[in-house]
Amino acid sequence: MAFDEGLAERLREVLAARADVSEKKMFGGLAFMYRDYMVVGILGESLMARVGPEAYEAALGRPHAREMDFTHKPMKGYVLVDPEGYAEDDDLVSWVDDCVAFVDTLPPK
Repeated sequence: MAFDEGLAERLREVLAARADVSEKKMFGGLAFMYRDYMVVGILGESLMARVGPEAYEAALGRPHAREMDFTHKPMKGYVLVDPEGYAEDDDLVSWVDDCVAFVDTLPPK
């Protein structure tokens, strides 16, 4: 599966100031790793957002967000966001900030 290169570039810009960020091809898309954890990614043209289990229901309530179920089983703590949900830079930054905040709660690897 190809991934949205434009979204990849936007994510690179949003994450540029953060230390310890890398990219890894996974799930047939592209994942951005922060502190050795996947923080956000791209599946096709959807943003894959790791919001964590406690923020999961609230994230699903945000516009254009849906369950991440590419394995046909929802993955709690992860949501997919359709392009309309991150079209504005402020929306993309908000998603990334929420995901980084969750990963910051995880123990070091």
